[in-house]
Amino acid sequence: MSMITITESAQQHFGKLLAQQPEGTNIRVFVVNPGTQNAECGVSYCPPEAVEASDTKIELELFDAYLDELSLPFLDDAEIDFVTDKMGSQLTLKAPNAKVRKVSDDATLMERVDYAIQTQVNPQLAGHGGNVSLAEITEDGVAILQFGGGCNGCSMVDVTLKEGIEKELLAQFAGELTGVRDVTEHARGEHSYY
Repeated sequence: MSMITITESAQQHFGKLLAQQPEGTNIRVFVVNPGTQNAECGVSYCPPEAVEASDTKIELELFDAYLDELSLPFLDDAEIDFVTDKMGSQLTLKAPNAKVRKVSDDATLMERVDYAIQTQVNPQLAGHGGNVSLAEITEDGVAILQFGGGCNGCSMVDVTLKEGIEKELLAQFAGELTGVRDVTEHARGEHSYY
C-alpha cells in the first residue's frame, strides 16, 4: 500500500493554518461514505483529544496527519497538493480509491476487472449519466457487462463497448481477457443519452 502523499506546498499551507490553532493541533484526512459512489474526501483540524488509538499517524516536518482506520484503505495513492497559479491558490485532494477500495495485484481476474471498470470506465460514462457493471467473466475470458443509466438504450452503446471499453480492458488484461460482451436489454427512453 502506498500511503497518501502530502506535497511540500500543501505541508507549508497546512503549517501556516495550524500556526493559528491551539498548540498540538494537527490534521485529519478522511473519507465520508468510503467505498460508495457518494464518497467524499476531506481534511480537518485534529486536536490532540480527537486522536483515536486506531488512527494511522503520518509524521511530517511541521505537523502530523491522522487517518482513521475506516478511511485508510480508501486513501491509498491519495495526494493532497496546494497549487498556485495566475488565477489564485487552491488545495486539491485526489483520492482515486475513495469510491472503490483498491484491489491487490494478486486479486482474482473478476476483482481486478471490476476495479478497472469502477475506477477507469465508469467515471468516463458518468458524464452521460451512464454506468456499466461486470456481471461475470466466462471460462473463455469474455467479460460480460451490464449497462445502466444513460447507456441503457443509447444508440452509441456499441461504439462505447467496442471502441472504448473493450479496447481499454483487452489492453490492460492482455492474455487474460479475450473479449467483452453486453448483455443489457436496451430499452430506449428518456434516460438514454443519445
